[in-house]
Amino acid sequence: MSIFIDSSRLEEIKKYHKMGIIRGVTTNPTIMVKDGVTGGLLGIKEQSIKIAKLIDPLPLSVEVLSNNRDEMIDQAVEFAKWAPNINVKITIHGPNGELDNLEVINILETQHDVRINVTAMMSAQQCYLAACAGASYVSIFCGRVNNMGYNSIEEITKTRKLLDLFNLKSKIIAASTREVLNVSEWLLAGAHIVTVTPKLIEGMIIHPYTKETVQMFLNDAKKLSKLL
Repeated sequence: MSIFIDSSRLEEIKKYHKMGIIRGVTTNPTIMVKDGVTGGLLGIKEQSIKIAKLIDPLPLSVEVLSNNRDEMIDQAVEFAKWAPNINVKITIHGPNGELDNLEVINILETQHDVRINVTAMMSAQQCYLAACAGASYVSIFCGRVNNMGYNSIEEITKTRKLLDLFNLKSKIIAASTREVLNVSEWLLAGAHIVTVTPKLIEGMIIHPYTKETVQMFLNDAKKLSKLL
């Protein structure tokens, strides 16, 4: 159905947005650190507002910086104020299995009208519970699921069936993409969205045989032009 680009670099986002092929942007602290965002919370805010404005009305996901219950709520409410197209990422649970997160997700969606992207999930059952809590998006880290020796396609298919069966509003984001092949496979399995790095988008577009064919056309065009 659609592709979200994993990036916080304005030049990368602008490049593919101008092509008309992306339908949103996803970030997280790891992406922002890798992309050189500095300045703490103020730096994140400034970069997020720039991205949100660039892609408006397409959605931008920005992740909270804490797993403390009250801090997650406060940060999510604050982040959502930065731009109307910002969604907030919250993990399904804490690093030690803390269970506050689903309550936080429910509070933010139902009481604060903040669109939540529940992230770092590895299974259909996690996605189902996040959807029941009211999440707008449920993100399965499919590349990591495959790395653990399981088939992410099965988890996507089960999640989609559960969402459709119980008429839950959540959209499935297949994340942690490793290969170009993953994109079509995961969309066909039932994901609404696949997150893709700029490098993988380029890999989807460019094919060596296409390059060869285009060069043949250009070579023959030169021959034709000499006959004119």
